[in-house]
Amino acid sequence: MAKLPFTYGKFRSIYSQVPRLCVDLVITSSDGLLLAKRGLESWKGQWYLPGGTVYYKETLNQAAKRVAKDELCIDIDIDKNLGYIEYISEEKARGFGWSVGIVFQCHIVSGILSDSEQVKEPQFFKQLPEQMIEEQKEFLQKISNVI
Repeated sequence: MAKLPFTYGKFRSIYSQVPRLCVDLVITSSDGLLLAKRGLESWKGQWYLPGGTVYYKETLNQAAKRVAKDELCIDIDIDKNLGYIEYISEEKARGFGWSVGIVFQCHIVSGILSDSEQVKEPQFFKQLPEQMIEEQKEFLQKISNVI
């Protein structure tokens, strides 16, 4: 896993004042849409689209590829930008700030899906599961041609 750019205290200080820019990965195959169970405290145990923070001097494409490698142990190619998700509920769940995720549709080019500290039980779905991050579920339902 990549080294985090700063401590949790600094993370909290910064993202209590401004939104956090993230990438979200809509990884699809003939098996469906890849989701994972959240391993971190915010939304722990819910199904979600893998994603993460964009680091300083990192392009969105670089961030998407890093997240796929760090969280899922796979390499991806990006097919297209699907839009963005604002995670307004994150402030209530975490107690400060929220994220804005730029959503990319991707496909796997190599690697074997694996668990990580953040990602548990990655698997493909033909239908969206009940226990899923609400903003992601709403976004995916709006662009229903993904699965």
